Amino acid sequence: MNTEFFSALELLEKEKGIPKEYMLERVEAALLSAYKREAGESNAKVVIDSEKKEVKIFQLLDIVETVEEPQTQISLADARALNRRYEVGGVAEVELKPKNFRRLSTQTAKQVIIQGIREAERGMMIKEYENKKEEIITATVQKTDPSSGNVTLDTGTSFATLLKTEQIPGESFRDGERVKVFVLKVSNESKGPLVTLSRTHPGLVKRLFELEVPEIQEGIVIIKGITREAGSRTNMSVMSRDENVDPTGACIGGKSMRINTILGELHGEKIDIIKYSDDPAEYVKAALSPAKVESVLLAEDGERACRVIVSPDQLSLAIGKEGQNARLAAKLTGYKIDIKISADE
Repeated sequence: MNTEFFSALELLEKEKGIPKEYMLERVEAALLSAYKREAGESNAKVVIDSEKKEVKIFQLLDIVETVEEPQTQISLADARALNRRYEVGGVAEVELKPKNFRRLSTQTAKQVIIQGIREAERGMMIKEYENKKEEIITATVQKTDPSSGNVTLDTGTSFATLLKTEQIPGESFRDGERVKVFVLKVSNESKGPLVTLSRTHPGLVKRLFELEVPEIQEGIVIIKGITREAGSRTNMSVMSRDENVDPTGACIGGKSMRINTILGELHGEKIDIIKYSDDPAEYVKAALSPAKVESVLLAEDGERACRVIVSPDQLSLAIGKEGQNARLAAKLTGYKIDIKISADE
């Protein structure tokens, strides 16, 4: 190792925030391990002097009156030839200068530095993503893997993968395209993705409305619930803290400009916005729109379940295609919904 090694450590500390002392400890431990593997010395230590820019290795020998194990012991006379202060029962440090130590130390130091850089960068990325967890970030499409469909994104400070399973069904991306993604999960594990990004999670739609609607940012309009089947439909309930502000109108915007911006980001996915109600029956009625509900009968045993009565011509609308309307209404309200036509009563 030479001055370039120590300069590299100082640069790491300055640019990556990795303390030089921490890296020196790592290098010392790695060098000792590498030396023991090569030389078989069990009692040894490595000392790195950053002031003198020197690296030395010492054999550690027990100081005894009579040497019985030359590999691990040294006589008091020989020890005092090294240092007059040595006493029986102590440990003498004998400097070694193995032929291959310079080559070994250079290789090991390089490996540790590379590993240290990787760990530091990973730590910084984890910190960066932790601060953005459950938020939206805008990234640039780098490339799409034709076999898996996974998309590599440039977030500005690192690269991340948008898995095919987290993409809106049917959407495709062009290289260089800017795309909004929801930071779903951050992992500190060495294996697996560092961050899980999503365009299918309901949180994406919620955050898009928070970005687009000033009344939500100001806390006047509150998103009470949201459920989503990505690529098809999202149901969202809202309420207003100001009786003069219509919460659904605020989300839609004049000439539907606000909601159209969000629909464009979601490639036309349908979004139904309803007014939240503390009355479960009214909430279920609203959640089943555009179907017109005649009545809602709540379960008397306290279970979150209800029977909904609709006219025959409203049944298919209430249930929706493949049961989607009823399914989303149940998820949004948290009630099990049993839909019946009035003729059944």
